[in-house]
Amino acid sequence: MQIEVKIDGAYKEPKVVIWTDAMTGEIEALIKRLSSEHPSCLAGIREQKLRLLEPEDIWRVYTAGQKVLAQTPDGEYVLRLRLYEAEERLPRSEFLRISHGEIINMRKVKNFDISLAGTICVTLLDGTMAYASRRYVSKIKRALGI
Repeated sequence: MQIEVKIDGAYKEPKVVIWTDAMTGEIEALIKRLSSEHPSCLAGIREQKLRLLEPEDIWRVYTAGQKVLAQTPDGEYVLRLRLYEAEERLPRSEFLRISHGEIINMRKVKNFDISLAGTICVTLLDGTMAYASRRYVSKIKRALGI
């Protein structure tokens, strides 16, 4: 992908033009991301303190009981969002839903164990293991190109 930025005082607000030979998933994701009014960071609460969590700091987002939690290297934070709302705010190019109750950061994955019949075991870089539900296996394989 080529990126070109031109500075021109005649423009009072940024204007983005995309030139492409065909509409692809990558272009659609880029358009959605550029036009999104949602911030990409998530507000997490731990020990009665609020912290803005950048996507690159988040290893996974999952449900436990009635709470939605974000796992980071610093620990777990409670999110005041539903899981689907967190999924909408996170970059689709980096995050992947692996089950009804869990989203993982693909950049934090150590490996995928596809030897289990009908499911996939995901091991994160910190050793955390998560299991993909059967319903999401084909979506995960498609994302991995297998």
